[in-house]
Amino acid sequence: MKILVTGAAGFIGSNFVYYMLRKHPEAEIVALDALTYAGDLETLAPLKDEPRFLFVRGNICDRNTVFGLLGDTGCDIVVNFAAESHVDRSIEDPSIFVESNVLGVQVLLDACREYGVERFHQVSTDEVYGDLPLDRPDLFFTEQTPLNPSSPYSATKASADLLARAYYRTFGLPVTISRCSNNYGPYQFPEKLIPLTIANALADRPVGVYGQGINVRDWLYVGDHCSAIDRILEDGRPGEVYNVGGHNEKTNLEIVRTILRELGKPESLITFVTDRAGHDLRYAIDPSTMGEQLGWEPHTDFEDGIRETIAWYRDNGTWWHNILDGSYRDFNESMFRGR
Repeated sequence: MKILVTGAAGFIGSNFVYYMLRKHPEAEIVALDALTYAGDLETLAPLKDEPRFLFVRGNICDRNTVFGLLGDTGCDIVVNFAAESHVDRSIEDPSIFVESNVLGVQVLLDACREYGVERFHQVSTDEVYGDLPLDRPDLFFTEQTPLNPSSPYSATKASADLLARAYYRTFGLPVTISRCSNNYGPYQFPEKLIPLTIANALADRPVGVYGQGINVRDWLYVGDHCSAIDRILEDGRPGEVYNVGGHNEKTNLEIVRTILRELGKPESLITFVTDRAGHDLRYAIDPSTMGEQLGWEPHTDFEDGIRETIAWYRDNGTWWHNILDGSYRDFNESMFRGR
C-alpha cells in the first residue's frame, strides 16, 4: 500500500500520516504539501529518517508536479487533505479557496485517472450542508441532506465533492468522500477555536468568542477521524459519501469555559466580539452509515480528548510559539534552501 497524502504538513493530514505508518507496517507514505501559511514541516520532522516516508514540497494546483509525482512513485491511493480551510480567510479572499479547493482537486482527479489509482479519497466537511436550527436538536446531517453551503470556504468544498462524484459517474474513477465534523487534537494550527483559546489562556490574554457563543458544533477527536478514513479506504464503496461525527455537540462558549476550567484560568478572560458574517448556527452529524456499513464508531469521549489536547499544547509550547511568532516559516524554508 503506497499512499499519496496531500496537505500532509497540516493538522489532520499530519495526524493521518502518523496514524497510517503506526497502524500499517507495510504502508509507504508520499507526503505532498505546498507549505503555505498553515503548513508546518516541523510537524513531520520526527519522520525525516523514516524509510517508509517521503516528503515533497508542491502544490496540488501544479499539474506537472502532481502528474510527475504519481508517475514516479506509483502510489495506488490518494487521500486529499490539501485545502484552504479557515472561514474568516475565505470571507476576506474567496479566490485562493477556489484555486486550491476546486481547481486543485480537479488536477488530482485528472492525475488519478491518468495513472489508474485504486482509490481517490476526498476529505470534506459537514459545512457543505449549511447549518441546522438551534431549537431542533432532533435534526442531523445525513449523507442525503442537500448541500447548502454558507461561506466561500464551504462552497468550494461542496464544489470539490460534486466534481469528485462526477468523475466517478462519468469516468468510473474509484472515489470516496468523507464529511467530518469539527476536528480537535495535536498539531492544529493556532488560529482555530480550541488551540487559539489554549494559547491565549496560557498567556493570560483575552479569549475571543464570536457573538454570544451560542453556535453549536459536533467535535471529533482527530485520531478518531484518521481511523474512520482508514476504514473507508479498506471497505468503503466507490462513489459513496460517508459522514464522520463525534457525538459531541458543544456550544463555542462551552468549549471555551471547559478549556479555562482545565487550565485553572478565570472566565473573566472571555471577550465577546462581533459575530462572523453568515455564521452557521449548528452542525450535527449523523454518522450511522459509518457504523452500519463499516463498523466504525468514535472512541474518544470529549472530556478525555480535550484533556489530552490541552496537555499536548501545554507540553509542546515551542511548536505553537514558533507558529505564532512566524519562525516556523524560516524552518520550512531552511529545509529546502539550496535544493
